[in-house]
Amino acid sequence: MPDFDFRALRRFPDVEAPNLQAWDATDELLVRWALDSGIPGDEVAVIGDEYGAITLALADAGISGIRVHQDLVTGRRALARNATALGISGWASHDLGAELLAGARLVLLQLPKALAELEEIADAVARSAAPDVTLVAGGRVKHMTLAQNEVLARRFGVVQPQRAERKSRLVVASEPLAVPADPPFPVRQVHDGLTLCAFGGAFAGARIDIGTRVLLNAMEGLSVPVVHPNVIDLGCGTGALAAAFALRHPDAVVIATDRSASAVRSAEATMRANGIEGRVQVTLDDAGSELPDASADLVLLNPPFHLGASVHEGAGQRLIQAAARLLKPGGEVWTVFNSHLDHRRALSREVGATEQVVRTPKFTVTRSIRRG
Repeated sequence: MPDFDFRALRRFPDVEAPNLQAWDATDELLVRWALDSGIPGDEVAVIGDEYGAITLALADAGISGIRVHQDLVTGRRALARNATALGISGWASHDLGAELLAGARLVLLQLPKALAELEEIADAVARSAAPDVTLVAGGRVKHMTLAQNEVLARRFGVVQPQRAERKSRLVVASEPLAVPADPPFPVRQVHDGLTLCAFGGAFAGARIDIGTRVLLNAMEGLSVPVVHPNVIDLGCGTGALAAAFALRHPDAVVIATDRSASAVRSAEATMRANGIEGRVQVTLDDAGSELPDASADLVLLNPPFHLGASVHEGAGQRLIQAAARLLKPGGEVWTVFNSHLDHRRALSREVGATEQVVRTPKFTVTRSIRRG
């Protein structure tokens, strides 16, 4: 295996911390498999390469023409930054679909956390890649389950787990099976008149997660004293908050933004399903970084408390800081979070005066007013 320095990779602009690194042993195993296969780069697709470790190690070894799909825009930006810093090229980014997979004989996959996302990826590979494609999926052993093998087996005739190495394991799927005429995603569910749509990688699928439900209920008492308010659903997921607000306030200008491409596609489908696609703008962005400062009268926020498989408050803290930047003086952010988290202190520090609106056994909803 070439002497690629994985330690030179950074996670930035994603959260960085001493206990968070930009690669793991799974990346190295996938790189070694690809190099041993001898398959040329223009027949290789990489999916779920969080910060570019797989792609850049292969490109550094002279494998060119690799096609890459990363769901998170933070991962896409980290890959680009790492490539620039290391002076590496020879790869191209694509959305999940035929452009990414057409003619691919080898697909390298960092296993996603959600089975639905794995199902969507496996279907896309079986549907669009070469007939003799091999999908090599890897993950940390402690996060792998037999259910993942079962999902792969619904789209591939042969699924072979490999021996674990350095606490990581590869699963090799080959002989793709016939796929149904229509892809399995997006899925749809109706909740009290609100239709949610979800692609595989969207958090909670087409369900309304408990925290979002608590904030939706609290929003029934929310009044915005501004005519044509500018509203941002920050980290919108499938777009439940943005859609519900737009339906209740037809005069509002609503932006729904998320760093996940799967979430953005889901939110776009949600807006179409509810007949409000012309009134809600959906964007792929990292913590609203491309939105102007002091542009929002109201921010709706249900921040995550996981970074991949790690429990970490950093992602939520970044969104709280983003909310403070995006709000006009006197504007409000309504936030829901797990009650054990210290987000109220962060909201008071970053935004301004913060009060509790609702508290359940698991969740707290707060209202924060942007200081002038």
